[in-house]
Amino acid sequence: MIARGVMLGPDQPVIIHMLDIEPAAEALNGVKMELIDAAFPLLKDVVATTDVVEACQGVNIAVMVGGFPRKEGMKRKDVMSKNVSIYKAQASALEQHAAPDCKVLVVANPANTNALILKEFAPSIPEKNITCLTRLDHNRALGQISEKLNVHVSDVWNVIIWGNHSSTQYPDINHATVKTTNGEKSVRDAIANDNWLNTEFITTVQQRGATIIKARKLSSALSAASAACDHIRDWVLGTPKGTWVSMGVYSDGSYGIQPGIMYSFPVTCEKGQWSIVNGLKIDELSREKMDATAKELMDEKTLAYSCLIDD
Repeated sequence: MIARGVMLGPDQPVIIHMLDIEPAAEALNGVKMELIDAAFPLLKDVVATTDVVEACQGVNIAVMVGGFPRKEGMKRKDVMSKNVSIYKAQASALEQHAAPDCKVLVVANPANTNALILKEFAPSIPEKNITCLTRLDHNRALGQISEKLNVHVSDVWNVIIWGNHSSTQYPDINHATVKTTNGEKSVRDAIANDNWLNTEFITTVQQRGATIIKARKLSSALSAASAACDHIRDWVLGTPKGTWVSMGVYSDGSYGIQPGIMYSFPVTCEKGQWSIVNGLKIDELSREKMDATAKELMDEKTLAYSCLIDD
């Protein structure tokens, strides 16, 4: 998708740096061969490496998809401590070798907390340049609404994912709009089924990742890659007027969410900068769910910091 111009537009040539661990070096080289064989007009060069310094050298955009997945029987703290050490190392490599304006998107789970660790250990990278992926959840929410209403997915906009990229995230449709044959309507009015919207819709989006693993025996691949391209494209090229997207960003205290955590907010993007959409009305149910996911993020932060002390 990147080489085809999906991420940065049809006129932007790209050089792709791919980093993997030593045992995967041969497979990584196979990916490089395929990229060359596809003869993409926009692809100027491909670097496939296991050296983090070479991988980070001069990059303008870093998409961090590598992490340590939780395996059966593993405690959360074990997974967290593996990822903390990975993101600590990545942070210093990016800080020393990436372009000064480098935009970072963390995809690997726990995405919000991995991004937070990266931010802590790369103090010279502006905090606004470090984000994590909740666009996949945002797109999942759009997909569920469009299926339910039997409309095209591009006719639904302004859903919001609040909080953590985990099963506590809060998919919120209270401000979302749908284009129907009778003009624009609020999603809540169009669906006219509060029970579904407040229960099944929310849990379906929250648990979609697990549902896909159950079906495919592998985690989301195509949809995650597509969401990562959407996230970077909107961040770099801007969001369409009147619409917002969801991005995991460093909280500034907006909507009463404590600063110091990476939290998903509705944002608009312009000229390569994101801004949180402020002034949306928050009802009681939303408040409860927004606070619950913030609490989970505070707990994860505490756990991550305890891993650092153990380090």
